[in-house]
Amino acid sequence: MMNISNCPSVQEQKPFDARTLLIVGLLIALTLATALLNCTVILAICTTRKLHLPANYLICSLAVTDLLVATLVMPLSILYIATETWMLGYVVCEAWLSMDMICCTCSILHLCAIAVDRHWSITSALEYTCRRTPQITAVMVTIVWTLSILISVPPLFWRINRCATQCTIEHDHVTYTIYSTFGAFYIPMALILILYCRIFVAAKTLYQRRSVATNICSNGENHEHYPTVQFSCVSQMSMPNPGKPVELVGNKDMDIPCPNALQRTLEDDKERSHLYSIRERRAAQTLGLILGAFVLCWLPFFVKELMAGFGILQPTQHVSNFLTWLGYANSLINPLLYTSFNEDFKQAFKKLLQCRRG
Repeated sequence: MMNISNCPSVQEQKPFDARTLLIVGLLIALTLATALLNCTVILAICTTRKLHLPANYLICSLAVTDLLVATLVMPLSILYIATETWMLGYVVCEAWLSMDMICCTCSILHLCAIAVDRHWSITSALEYTCRRTPQITAVMVTIVWTLSILISVPPLFWRINRCATQCTIEHDHVTYTIYSTFGAFYIPMALILILYCRIFVAAKTLYQRRSVATNICSNGENHEHYPTVQFSCVSQMSMPNPGKPVELVGNKDMDIPCPNALQRTLEDDKERSHLYSIRERRAAQTLGLILGAFVLCWLPFFVKELMAGFGILQPTQHVSNFLTWLGYANSLINPLLYTSFNEDFKQAFKKLLQCRRG
């Protein structure tokens, strides 16, 4: 998503200095890493049957979108930064600006779709599991791309390239600036924050209730000298809906032993409770990384866009380029965050590496 700047007079191309070469080298490395990581995610999902799940199809679609950013958007941006002038003509300029806006918006909206999918899978597990099909995922992806196009395409109807040596988006329509920034970022960001906060609360409640069920089992185990056990434990894995309370069935007149009381020791129960606590902390760390990376990468850019649209700020080209590439970096971070904490993805990556070595 490039930015407004005044059209300078045509100047002779200056030779690259050491600073420019260093910046271009770093940007090329970032582009290659982004393309490689997203290609790896796509290959892992396509070649591993265990990963053929609707939730992973959303991640695959996100990887395809980020790959488009790395192949269609980043290279031309590097060329533009290196030469400090646009040399590819009006048609390529319009196509590049449109793909820039569409792909970046689509990447952000994919993160929103993944948050919605995860929220439903936790808070409405039974109902959503029945409806969570590849067809539903395809509908979600179609909606994401449609919204991205509707948000990004309107400037084509009024944008006029007033300078043959510049390829930028002019903030001459305040209404569209508000529409595009809120549609592409501020509204999705608010939705993502709300959904992941609810996901964390639901996961925390689930871990706590499983820990309570474990403790009840251990209490029954530590009082084996009693003739009966007052409560029977619901299976720790039969918790499809964290919004529902744990069911503990009690009957003073029935001799119902706790199902696992004869097989587990008190140390095992304490270890399991500790494991739930660790999982809770890991869930918090994972969600913190996802939200932190997203906000850190894109918030500065969209704050600048909104301020430039209102004429409050006129950033330099170097600042604009830095904030733009900070947003592009999210396409590098996404495949790391959305797969690194999944054991199935780790195993798939290892198999891909073994195949390449073989």
